[in-house]
Amino acid sequence: MLSEHCVSEDFRRLPKHVKVALKWRGDRTTRLGVLGNGGLIHNSIGAEGVGRLASVLGVTHLDLSANKIGAGGTDSLAVALRRCKALADLCLGHNRIGVRGVGKGVRRLADVLGECRALDYLDLNANEIGEEGAGWLSNALGKCKDLAHLFLGHNSIGAVVGWLAGVLGQCKALAYLDLSANTLGAEGVRWLAGALAKRKALYHLNVDCNASGPEGPG
Repeated sequence: MLSEHCVSEDFRRLPKHVKVALKWRGDRTTRLGVLGNGGLIHNSIGAEGVGRLASVLGVTHLDLSANKIGAGGTDSLAVALRRCKALADLCLGHNRIGVRGVGKGVRRLADVLGECRALDYLDLNANEIGEEGAGWLSNALGKCKDLAHLFLGHNSIGAVVGWLAGVLGQCKALAYLDLSANTLGAEGVRWLAGALAKRKALYHLNVDCNASGPEGPG
């Protein structure tokens, strides 16, 4: 693994103002602080609980991080999110929404995320999204033109990063991207750097702990 002071040649193509994180820096606190009216973190909310929430939710900021939604709860979650027409901030980290190599839960979620056109902040860290799930998510993210903050760390994303990078390269508002602890590899790092090279709004890119070998962060 490279030290935090070592940056791959691939990332030298990025604008000089972009901070490339080679070490995890937990920078969610400030953003999560604005989610007061929709904060439901660490409540052991599962599939049944999400179903009940579907009948009452209509918020712009929703934090359901570290619950027990799972792939089985994504149908009810999708119903809830369709009622949140002005949803801007969505935090679903640590919910096991995807199943590695399958991505069915992510597919259901992706279908509705593509309708959340006002989405600015999306946290899907540590959800076992996997390759297929990342593919479905890519389709949705291409429709979220205002997306500025995206967290996809710890999700076993690797082979499809070229496809994902192509989509993210079109997200002109993208300012903060976390793809730490995935399996991008050296080729994935190149795809990502090339796709994001012209994104002037981007100021922070976290690619720590990716198995990219001697040519890039690992």
